[in-house]
This record gives sequence, structure tokens and C-alpha cells, in this order.
Amino acid sequence: MKRRSFLALAAGASFTPSTAFAESMPRSMGSSSDAAPSELSEFTIAEVQEAMQKGALTSRAITEHYLRRIQTIDRQGPTLNAVIELNPDAVEVADALDRERKNRGPRGLLHGIPLVIKDNIDTADRMHTTAGSLALEHSIAPRDSFVVQRLRAAGCVLLGKSNMSEWANFRSVHSTSGWSGRGGLTRNPYALDRNASGSSSGSAVAVAANLCSAAVGTETDGSIVSPASICGVVGLKPTVGLVSRSGIIPLSRSQDSAGPMARCVADVAALLGAMTGADERDAATARNHMRAFTDYTRFLDRAGLKGARIGIARQVPNLDRHCQMILDDAITCMKQSGASIIDPVSVVAPNILDAPEFDLVLQYEFKIGLNAYLADTNPSRAVGSLQALIEFNERNATREMPYFGQDLLLRAQQQTALSHAEYARMRTRKRRLAGAEGIDATLARDRLDAIVTITSGPAWLTDLITGDHDTQIMSQPAAVAGYPHITVPAGFVYGLPIGLSFFASAFSEPVLIRLAYAFEQLTRVRRDPQYRASAELCAA
Repeated sequence: MKRRSFLALAAGASFTPSTAFAESMPRSMGSSSDAAPSELSEFTIAEVQEAMQKGALTSRAITEHYLRRIQTIDRQGPTLNAVIELNPDAVEVADALDRERKNRGPRGLLHGIPLVIKDNIDTADRMHTTAGSLALEHSIAPRDSFVVQRLRAAGCVLLGKSNMSEWANFRSVHSTSGWSGRGGLTRNPYALDRNASGSSSGSAVAVAANLCSAAVGTETDGSIVSPASICGVVGLKPTVGLVSRSGIIPLSRSQDSAGPMARCVADVAALLGAMTGADERDAATARNHMRAFTDYTRFLDRAGLKGARIGIARQVPNLDRHCQMILDDAITCMKQSGASIIDPVSVVAPNILDAPEFDLVLQYEFKIGLNAYLADTNPSRAVGSLQALIEFNERNATREMPYFGQDLLLRAQQQTALSHAEYARMRTRKRRLAGAEGIDATLARDRLDAIVTITSGPAWLTDLITGDHDTQIMSQPAAVAGYPHITVPAGFVYGLPIGLSFFASAFSEPVLIRLAYAFEQLTRVRRDPQYRASAELCAA
């Protein structure tokens, strides 16, 4: 089915919830005189906001449009399976925001804008927060996460929760990205037999398929930038400490960060500003709140590459000739835009950060963090610790472990012998190698504004039997250092999207947004997916 056919069906079809969504569908959803046009797809947040200001659209009409589209494309049609649960109050929230706009005016750029958020981010409403696990399928958070508080205050409409790699892809080394026990498998909209990557797979696919205006994902190492690259959207992993982690199911307190995902850099910038702020429940934000902005759209500059010094990292292992060509084309574009290119530069050898002792750092942090989260969220629940989770999975192995096990959970549970001093020593060394002696040293040596490389190779074929066969990604240095990283669509390989990465030192988001926006505006590579059964193997 062609894209226009999908859009017409999404805009005009009667809305009949599937059985799986019956309990979560907004009960007041019905006909609206403000029908959202099919051309709403690929609209930017600014364009939608302008239409609402002029009275051409309402938040309710936009919300209903996306809910119909989720039903038509995500639940039926190509069956992307990106959205794990819908907000039953979404239409009422949109109505209230429309009334507020009429009576008092909009709160800002995000007033009435429908978003999807990842299923590991707490919402104190009728939606659940489960990290994709059946162990938490009835879990209702006692309070909003700080990020959700900020988004609600900005006037966003939370459409629902997005599917994800269960436990942020920290359950097994043999996992399939984008699969969770609660949500099943999320599929890549560019080739349905290929992987959407993880762990923010549902957020990336929801954005790529125009199921929402924008989305929020989380990253420990690659979980925003990889699915964004592979699904043809923009994703920004902020500096650790710029966006609060409180109320987000943790993996690593030293690397975790929530971040925006959207179809363009401007929308990512708009969403990022709404997410920042000092949170007393996350000390890292309190220490660094003076380095945050509430408006990152001020850094959008079409001429942002002029005079910039860009270093090219060619360390992505096994990067094929097609990706090399995309990188070379990007370099040519940046040169023509007035950037000085230093090619190549060396950041940090990937094998250094993959040293076996560093695996213990994540295992240690996951156990401590998850136990604390479960105890704080609901001390009386049956699954109140990592050990209880392991036991739940064993009792429910048919549903929870049909394809892969929980070897990473078992390893994390065994981290009782690791002392805090040993953990701190290993974590400090790992961060120094990636940060001060890695990214920072490279930037200083060549007086660079940012480092650029291909984010990852194309999406791999999904294999539930043996697990991921993913192409290498260049997320690790920035992730381990806790530094920001943005990826922007840069090209296609056999119809599969390829992203270009920009990363630099801590709190360099303004610089990265400026550079990425300039590149995006010059190239305008993104195209919406066609939901093909497989890749376009007839031509590159």
C-alpha cells in the first residue's frame, strides 16, 4: 500500500480499537469537526503550532489523527508495534489544552503537541511503566518522572508509551533489539524484516512512521542514536546531568540519560529545552543547572557550519563501502559550507572501552539502581528486587524468555563481591579514557568544534533465534564519557537509513545542534518510510 493510501486511511477511517488496546483507548475519542489533514505527516512542531494558532487545527484534532494512525499503521497494516500502550486520557488532555489556548493563549512551542514516551519513564496516570517486562505489567508509578513533569508543564499531550528492548537491552547478550515480553517485537518501517535497533526502538519507529510529533527515548550506550540512525530520524543523547533521571527505570547512573527524538533537528531542540531543569532527586542536574538552557532553538543556524572545525572519526569497525561513500559525501557538503575538515582523527580505540573489567561497572550500577527504583516505586509489589525479577522470569519463562534468557540479569545479581572502591576505580578509569584522554584530548589537539562519523551501518535482519547481528555503532566514547551525541539522517543504503553523528565535550549541545541543523538543512536527506517487506536490494 502506498504512503498516500495509508494517510488517507489514517485520516478518514472509523476508529475501532483492537482488543489489545481496548482498555487503553481514550473513551471520549469520537468524531471531530477539526479533522486533521493527511498532510500533517512530516509537519514540524513549529508548523503544527502555527496551524493551531491560526485556528486551522486543534490539539484534539491532531491527537485524534495520531491515534487513528497508530491504530491503522502500528496495530494493523504493516503492524510496526511501536506503541506499547495508549494514554486513555489523551483526548481529554488535548481538549483542556485547547480551552486554555483559547482563554489564556499557548504556554509555548509545545502547547498541545502530542508525544510518545519510552516505557521506562514514569507517569503518574492510568498508564503503566514496565521497561517492557511482564513483571511490571500492572505497575503504576506513584509520581511523574521529572521529565514528564516538565513536558506536562510545557503543555505536551502524552499519547502513550513506546515499546523498547526489555530492561533497556540489559537482559541477555543474545537479545533481539526492539523485543520485550510485554510489547513483542517492534519492526523497522523501512524494511519490516529488519531490526529497529534498541533500546528506544519504539520511540524511533513512532517518530519515523509519523505516529506522533516527537518522542522521548533513553540511552545508556547507543539506545537513542542507534535506533534514530537506523530508523531515519534525529536523536540527541544529552550530557549526563542535563536532563534528570529521577523516575526513569535505571541501567547505569553514570551513563543514563533521557533525550529527544524527532524528524528534524528543530523539533529535537524544542523538546530538549522543555526537558531540562534542576531536580532535587537527581543531584547531577542540581550541580549543572547553570549550564542548561530552556530554549535550544536559539542555536538553530543554517550557516552553522561556516568556520567550524570538524574532525572525522573513521574508527567504526567494518564500515562498508556504501557507508563510506555517505560519509565522504557529508564531508564534501560540510567543506562546501565553510567548515574546515581534519580527516582522520583518532578518538579512542573501541577495544579499550570493551575491557572485561568495565562490564562489571554496568552490572554493579544496574543492580544497585534497579533495587533502589523498585523499592521506591512500590515496596509492597511482588517483584521488588533484581532477585525477585529473576525468579519471576524463571516462573514465567514461556512468556518472558521464549527467545533469549537473562544471563545479564544473573551476572548483575552476582555483583556482591565487588566493593564500592573497586567499582569507583574502574568507573573513573573508564570515564577518563573516553573523556579526558579520548574525546577531550582529540578536540583540544586539533582545535575541533565536534567529531563527526557515521552513526552505524544499515539495519540488520531481525533474528529471534540467535539474536542481534547488529552493525557497529560509534556511540561508546560519548556514552561512557557522559557527553552529548546527536545523529541526523545522512543517506540510504538499499533503502535503509544511515545517520551522521556529531559529538563533543560535556554540555556542548548548543554547538552540536547548530552544526547538525546546518547539515540537515543543506542535505534534507530524510524521507518517510514506505513499509516495504524487505530492503530495496535491486539498487543501492
